[in-house]
Amino acid sequence: MRRMTQSDLALAAESSTRHLSYLETGRSQPSREMIMRLAEHLEIPLRDQNTLLLAAGFAPAFAESSLAELASARQAIEQILNAHKPYPAFALDRHWNVVLSNSALPQLYEGCSPELLRKPINAVRLILHPRGMAPRVLNFIEWRAHTITVLRQQTEARADPVIQGLLAEVMSYPAPTGGMALATSEGPQRYATPLKIATRLGTVSFLNTTTIFGTPTDVTLSELALEMLFPADEDTLAVVKAMADEEVAQISADALQRAG
Repeated sequence: MRRMTQSDLALAAESSTRHLSYLETGRSQPSREMIMRLAEHLEIPLRDQNTLLLAAGFAPAFAESSLAELASARQAIEQILNAHKPYPAFALDRHWNVVLSNSALPQLYEGCSPELLRKPINAVRLILHPRGMAPRVLNFIEWRAHTITVLRQQTEARADPVIQGLLAEVMSYPAPTGGMALATSEGPQRYATPLKIATRLGTVSFLNTTTIFGTPTDVTLSELALEMLFPADEDTLAVVKAMADEEVAQISADALQRAG
């Protein structure tokens, strides 16, 4: 899966092909250091590195904490998400569940099934499910293909049954009838696939970026990704401003009603 021969791996891990062969067949037991070297060069996730160590009779090397226990990391994530307003931003776990959000632009999720908005919200399912945002995703076919590619890359990196199930589910979703935009070589599509969503205030088009923590030593932190949406055109800037103004007006009206 990593496109490495046994000799490539042996050289990288400062070992021999004979020793690696013995490890594969069980004729030799790996040392803790050998496991860590092999895991490094095979780019094995921290969670699976712990599994390898346990299978060889060693203690896990990496802690697995809840996000609540990672106070400084959680604070940093919340600062990043809130600084990204008025545009949506989320912290996602390895299964695409939203663990933190800046709750920007609630108008984007109008019409979605309450079941899909119940925690834990799955970002992939929310966007592509027929009872989610799918009927309003104008380039559904393109975005679905992009998502399938990403999920396949995940399954190649790690055989996770949850991701495999999510991939199969996404591939079974029917394309909404009508309103499917064709791919073009103009605008943002020239360098990235935007997410185009029809809302009651107008069409918005977002480009997404993914941020991960560098050199994490905690399993939970290593599996977190920050997804941030950026406006892809001037029309989106205008619609987002209208959405933000509407939300502020609604908050003020609710406050007056409570006070009155």
